[in-house]
Amino acid sequence: MTTSDKQPLYRFRSRFALGLLLLSAVLLSWRIVDLHVVHHDFLQGQGDARSLRVVALAAHRGMITDRHGEPLAISTPVDSIWANPQELLLARERLPELARVLELEPDKLQQTLASRRGREFVYLRRHSHPDMAQQVVNLALPGVSLQREYRRYYPAAEVTGHLVGFTNIDDEGQEGIELAYDDWLRGQPGSKRVLKDRLGRTVENVESISVPQPGGSLALSIDRRIQYLAYSELKAAVQKHKARSGSAVVLDVRSGEVLAMVNQPAFNPNNRRNLRGDHYRNRVVTDVFEPGSTLKPFTVAAALESGAFTPETPIQTTPGYYMVGTNTVKDHRNYGLIDVATVLQKSSNVGASKMALTLTAEQQWEMLTRVGLGEITSSGFPGESSGMLTGYRNWREIDRATLAFGYGISTTVLQLAQAYSVFATGGYLRPVYLQRTENLQAVSDNQKRVMTSKTAMQIRQMLETVVQDGGTGTRAAVAGYRVAGKTGTVRKSGVGGYVEDRYLALFAGLAPASNPRLVMVVMINEPDNGEYYGGVVAAPVFAKVMAGALRLLNIAPDALPAESGQLLAAADSGGQP
Repeated sequence: MTTSDKQPLYRFRSRFALGLLLLSAVLLSWRIVDLHVVHHDFLQGQGDARSLRVVALAAHRGMITDRHGEPLAISTPVDSIWANPQELLLARERLPELARVLELEPDKLQQTLASRRGREFVYLRRHSHPDMAQQVVNLALPGVSLQREYRRYYPAAEVTGHLVGFTNIDDEGQEGIELAYDDWLRGQPGSKRVLKDRLGRTVENVESISVPQPGGSLALSIDRRIQYLAYSELKAAVQKHKARSGSAVVLDVRSGEVLAMVNQPAFNPNNRRNLRGDHYRNRVVTDVFEPGSTLKPFTVAAALESGAFTPETPIQTTPGYYMVGTNTVKDHRNYGLIDVATVLQKSSNVGASKMALTLTAEQQWEMLTRVGLGEITSSGFPGESSGMLTGYRNWREIDRATLAFGYGISTTVLQLAQAYSVFATGGYLRPVYLQRTENLQAVSDNQKRVMTSKTAMQIRQMLETVVQDGGTGTRAAVAGYRVAGKTGTVRKSGVGGYVEDRYLALFAGLAPASNPRLVMVVMINEPDNGEYYGGVVAAPVFAKVMAGALRLLNIAPDALPAESGQLLAAADSGGQP
């Protein structure tokens, strides 16, 4: 082929190649336009769906503190481990590695993922230990990520467990103060948009959608020092007397604030693996009982208010028992002819019931309702019981007689403490607070007079004789302070009536008696070591806690040295149970 023949063929090939290049350039240009203009929104959405995620940001739950700012409940950041089953199952051969780090059985892990294959989010371990979370990250498994959450921690543990309560794994209040103030303590979660890689790891924070709002802090009325003192003394008493349970509460009568609220058996809210419902129940406000002889001061108060009695009025209790219809009311022994003050000092059932029967049923009922019995307090604690005080219109004579010494009525430890505070405030019933309150004027505005100041003073003076030599509560004496109080030994009811060998041991009192600041009630349920009288089992707990609390609060002693020595000598001798 000659040179002239090859020339047209060369030109054809070059033009053909140039045409292909031009056509390719046109097609590529069109494809670029198609991807970036025509289908941009669709393709961008598809890409975002595979890489952009909206992530929830946990909110910090508010702190709970005691009245001095000591933390009782705080939230600490932790990581929870989660996975996308669809992606993780693609690396099925590495599941044993993950199971080992998570301390799970490989078969159980695989079963969990398989059963949730249709989901995109499954928790593998909530609130994991930091070392475990880091080991999971180091595995670099597809579809496995960490999520920042908060875990509740309780520094005082079982000392405040019944009062503070606890949250669930989602940081929602379940019991106690955590439940009562959940709306206030719980924050508002936020959210952000992030870019994730194919392994589900966050590689870039794109934008903040909403900022998490932390929950509000809450200062309780509790004094952690007094709380710990009450807890340790109550626990020691329950163990010593082999009791079934026990409860105690301390009130500041000036403000109505609860300074301590404790129960046994206790629980640790930081470790709830073997938690039992009867352990985390706050018995101070939920459990009701017949108050027994601790109710006698209110019977005497009603009698004094009627005008028919004075502290010196004589009452015949011989021969130590008497009949009310077909029923017998009896004393521990024959006290003979005694005055009203001695009725309280010796805890005479005969004397108290005879006074009650001279009153009308309405007078008896009104005194009890005025001091708050039969109604819930203003504490706001979840599950608080109102106790039971029936209407007086159907009361029989024996009902009125036994009510005089605390049978046929039920109350809680907190209700009884609030009622006793009336004797301390000069006849005023004040609300009970679990939150710290500094506005004493508001407390005064919400109080109501339920008893004359004269009657309250007379009862207080008579209750002092209970703790003095010859009384039933000598073991409640506190060195350097005048104490007023009342013992109670209550026979518990069972199937068919009252049981012979099951008792409640009670002591309710206040100090300093000359100018009361604190009221305390102690209840020991079913002591089982041979001692069951309130003056023997509950009164010593009152003495030890009250002595420490008065000193912690820098409350000046009000007993003369001679009086203090006499009280302690009576306490050492044991007094009457």
